[in-house]
Amino acid sequence: MEIMCLNGWGGKLHEQVLPYIETSAPDVLCLQEVVHSPTSDKDWLTYRDGDHILPQRANFFLDVSRALPDHVAVFCPAAQGVLWDEDQPIPSQWGLATFVHKSVPIIGQVQGFVHKDFSPVGYGDHPRSRSAHGVRIYDYSSSRSISVTHMHGLRDLNGKMDTPERADQAQRLLDLSHQVSEPDDLRVVCGDFNVEPDSETLRLLAEAGLSELVTGHGFTSTRNSQYKKPGKFADYMLVSDALAVQGFDVIYDPEVSDHCPLVLTV
Repeated sequence: MEIMCLNGWGGKLHEQVLPYIETSAPDVLCLQEVVHSPTSDKDWLTYRDGDHILPQRANFFLDVSRALPDHVAVFCPAAQGVLWDEDQPIPSQWGLATFVHKSVPIIGQVQGFVHKDFSPVGYGDHPRSRSAHGVRIYDYSSSRSISVTHMHGLRDLNGKMDTPERADQAQRLLDLSHQVSEPDDLRVVCGDFNVEPDSETLRLLAEAGLSELVTGHGFTSTRNSQYKKPGKFADYMLVSDALAVQGFDVIYDPEVSDHCPLVLTV
């Protein structure tokens, strides 16, 4: 079974990311930074937050759903705010999504928040609301159940340092993972955590029995040339049983976002 985790960057590299997802077609895709603008038929809208301006695929969730027609798609919004069609404000939801191939039975789900709660009117002040989603699936190739839980960790304008909010976020993520798991399950926890490898977040996850695969397999970055800022780590994938890992990779080429896809085979 192949599990992929990716921050999709709001579909900014639309022409690269959709063919990559369509061709890869992992059994489970955990996708963060997903845009869903159900009242708009535009291809592109603009995100504005002071001097932070980004093009966004207006319906990135639907784009990926069409690229994976044989997958069950679940969108988990963190907030509804406004994107812009020139000077016209367009209501738009922002969050994460999980895609599971229809041949893989989904036998449990959990959805919740690791920071704040749903923000219904505006994206909110930083650090903003952050959602998480977990699925429990049955893997016939290994004759076992697997839980996969992912989040998009909060963005702090001051950096990726440890904060009480990030420690609380890690505990909430663990709680959600436990909710969707049974004792004998293989547990996978992943996402764009927005922290460094020596963070309290990863220490708390390790103390809970999870093995971190990015640095554990010697990778020195989860970013690519699209990312111009310092700090080359953001994304992580952890498992409860390292012996179940048949393969793990951080994909640097092709560049489909400013984050690299993480690909786990169990």
